Amino acid sequence: MSDTSILVIEDEEKIARVLELELGYEGYTVSKAHSGYDALELYRSQTWDLILLDIMLPEMSGIELLRRIRKNDTHTPILLLTAKGSTEDKVTGLDLGANDYITKPFEIEELLARIRAALRQVQTNQVEAEDEWLSFENLKLNQTTREVYRGERFIELTPREFDLLVYFLNHKRQVLTRDQILDQVWGFDYVGDTNVVDVYVRYLRKKIDAEQDHDLIHTVRGVGYVLKDAYETKK
Repeated sequence: MSDTSILVIEDEEKIARVLELELGYEGYTVSKAHSGYDALELYRSQTWDLILLDIMLPEMSGIELLRRIRKNDTHTPILLLTAKGSTEDKVTGLDLGANDYITKPFEIEELLARIRAALRQVQTNQVEAEDEWLSFENLKLNQTTREVYRGERFIELTPREFDLLVYFLNHKRQVLTRDQILDQVWGFDYVGDTNVVDVYVRYLRKKIDAEQDHDLIHTVRGVGYVLKDAYETKK
């Protein structure tokens, strides 16, 4: 358990110190931050297994800090420390992607139980995610975590680009017409020009085929597009 790192973000130094001692006693590695901006800097300095986040912080609120973290990190479990009766903050925090909350004052045993539950859930999600990979050549995509890699390079996609790539990977080596793509990715009730497919395929190509010695997404003139490898393209 000593490899499990927890970031405690709490402006009340006495509470932060108690949490540091109790969590350290349980075998966790703990770091502390007492303000929103310090917390953001510390968060960005390394990977954390779990974050304890107080909502009431100087400089930047816990809610705003949560919003910023969740823009690019949907995986790290975050437990909110909330004041008694702050229902709106709890709801907002959960809507923004917090995993759980605990109301001050709290019993340390309850907090430890919630931390263990959150860490177990992460392990469960990781096991489930292992079976959610789609791949082709050196391109791979995880449908659960929404991670995309070509080789070792991480690729950030918009939701529509991600859905488009999933469709290509589920129909690799098949020539797909613009109408097929439009129906499956945009939906049968989409009203608009099929040129939107060309636009998004172009976006996707720039990200998927950038810095590579060969392309994977190819145009079939007069028909549509196909995901296939370089050897198949040369034949």
